[in-house]
Amino acid sequence: MNQKVKVLTLKKNLNAQTSSEFQQAITVILESGAEIVLLDCQNITFLDSSGLGTLVLAFKTLRDAGKKMVLCSINDQVRMIFELTSMTEIFEIFPSKDEFNQILLAKN
Repeated sequence: MNQKVKVLTLKKNLNAQTSSEFQQAITVILESGAEIVLLDCQNITFLDSSGLGTLVLAFKTLRDAGKKMVLCSINDQVRMIFELTSMTEIFEIFPSKDEFNQILLAKN
């Protein structure tokens, strides 16, 4: 993985109970100097409105700092939530970590 990319593997569903933990992880990544944050969502089976809001806040925070946030490996249920809320127009979503790496390598 490229030094400019930091992978954050979400191990829990993103909801009101886990949002602060996620925000802390984003703050640590922001301070690490990474240019791209890849959120690996393969373990996420549920996302509520609080979790979605937390993702949007992280996206804006990173964007304002000149960083990019992308997602990979989201399941069909979470993808449906993203589509219903038009978040697929905001977030760049890759089918897998490998596909993200292939596209990143192609750009370099």
